[in-house]
Amino acid sequence: MSFRFGQHLIKPSVVFLKTELSFALVNRKPVVPGHVLVCPLRPAKRFCDLLPEEVSDLFQTTQRVAGAVEAHFHGTSLTISVQDGPEAGQTVEHVHVHILPRKKGDFTRNDRIYEELQEHDKGNGPLKGLRSEEEMATEATALRQYFQ
Repeated sequence: MSFRFGQHLIKPSVVFLKTELSFALVNRKPVVPGHVLVCPLRPAKRFCDLLPEEVSDLFQTTQRVAGAVEAHFHGTSLTISVQDGPEAGQTVEHVHVHILPRKKGDFTRNDRIYEELQEHDKGNGPLKGLRSEEEMATEATALRQYFQ
């Protein structure tokens, strides 16, 4: 079973957690190691389009995933972000939460991560900086262990 993420079909091999209303997947072009996404199963373009139970599940899942990602990637902090609409930097028309494990010194100016997040999937050419399916599947397999 594939997962819908906006205009993309996501293979189950890169999804590491599925709940009743949400799913978590590894990022094809992470800003930092361990940058993952949590999405509602129902394709909703904007945050305000979510039903209350979807919001609840999305953020409960985000909390679970955040703990696993921080532990797995030896982070000391997290950046958790929702870009809601094109002017906010949203490039996929499907609500999603970015979870990025952080470490001291990962950016010389700490808030630079928001600029990187806004630009990370707007590279010059379709394949620039994209990870292989095999690399993504390996990461998803490792993260799945936290939810068994």
